[in-house]
Amino acid sequence: MVRILFVCHGNICRSPMAEFVMKKLADEAGVGDKYMIESAATSTEEIGNPVYPPARKKLAEHGISCDGKRARQVRKSDYANYDYIIGMDEENMYNLRRLFSDDNEGKLSLLMDYTARPGSVADPWYTRDFEATWQDVLEGCNGLLKTIIEKTR
Repeated sequence: MVRILFVCHGNICRSPMAEFVMKKLADEAGVGDKYMIESAATSTEEIGNPVYPPARKKLAEHGISCDGKRARQVRKSDYANYDYIIGMDEENMYNLRRLFSDDNEGKLSLLMDYTARPGSVADPWYTRDFEATWQDVLEGCNGLLKTIIEKTR
């Protein structure tokens, strides 16, 4: 079982988009039953809230449901429970490195590190550009899935 945790600031836009995109891609690749994919926040401000409506709408445009998803905060215990802990931007990575200060297993990375253009996934909460975030998340998840499939062959 490959266990992936996507992390952003509030767990209502980018990380749930990545969670549900990755689930769809894994299912389409015929490996969905071999993956546990979830998402979490570095902050506490959105805990318990559903996916932000524009993010939910963007997923729905691509036939992806995120029904039932509620924001939760990343926990210290998550390090032992996941193989990949994927941040959306450098601020997320800073917070993750503080929480998991001894990343001796190299589980922490940025989503866009799995693409030809490493960097951050822009936060649509601020940019209001959910399409750009969708494109980054899709590209990053495709790259991550390809990397994992190649590693597990």
